[in-house]
Amino acid sequence: MALRIVYSSTIFSSQRKGASTLPSTLTLPNTNTALLSSSSRSSIERIKSASLRNKSRRNGVVTCSASPSSSVLPKALLFDCDGVLVDTEKDGHRISFNDTFAEKELGVTWDVDLYGELLKIGGGKERMTAYFNKEGWPENAPKTEGERKEFIAGLHKRKTELFMALIEKKLLPLRPGVEKLIDQALGNGVKVAVCSTSNEKAAIYLLAADTLGVDPSSCVVVEDSGIGVAAAKAAGMKCIVTKSGYTADENFSNADAVFDCIGDPPEERFDLAFCGSLVEKQYVS
Repeated sequence: MALRIVYSSTIFSSQRKGASTLPSTLTLPNTNTALLSSSSRSSIERIKSASLRNKSRRNGVVTCSASPSSSVLPKALLFDCDGVLVDTEKDGHRISFNDTFAEKELGVTWDVDLYGELLKIGGGKERMTAYFNKEGWPENAPKTEGERKEFIAGLHKRKTELFMALIEKKLLPLRPGVEKLIDQALGNGVKVAVCSTSNEKAAIYLLAADTLGVDPSSCVVVEDSGIGVAAAKAAGMKCIVTKSGYTADENFSNADAVFDCIGDPPEERFDLAFCGSLVEKQYVS
């Protein structure tokens, strides 16, 4: 069953060089949701807060938690989008590329491993162009450079349409613990934002802090990539990594904490109070 949420919220994107207001309603998959700002607090039917525990080990899983009434909490939680909220690359964008290729009868399929390599190339149009330049263009593709640019643009437009259809059909659920952590944040007056960008990551986190009116040092970023960690630290923020399928082997030595996911009880990895403990450390160290 989908959870329908009414809210007024903001998503930050360096591609837009600013912030834009999203529609007033959002239908999300499998009662999971992506929330963006603290202004949605009064509009959200929040799940009753789960009991919070001291750091413990249960069923081989380390959980890090404490009372949310701790003296210090973050002023804002900033979430990267792809790979953090939803495993969009593997289960969304890759699938949509393949469906587009099938529709156009190109005879091309990007498997999980291949797409992981292609992700090193920034941008969907650039990714397809580089792949076809290396592996050979489909027989039914145009022959001139100008026509090929239009061809690639058409493929990318259709891929985006198919990706949005996956979202609208509620086929991309949030990763474990995302809704829980956002719910805890909004319930305790902590601002929440999603920061989506393919470049200038540090700039986007600073933009979010400035727009939300909070000091960067009071923010905690949730990322899934080494580049994202570097950006968060460059912005003067604490950063927690929740590894995703395509980033699990990256170097996260600069992160303040690393987990496989946020997690829901009884396999919760961390909670809002743990985020607060990271902020608190910088004031007592």
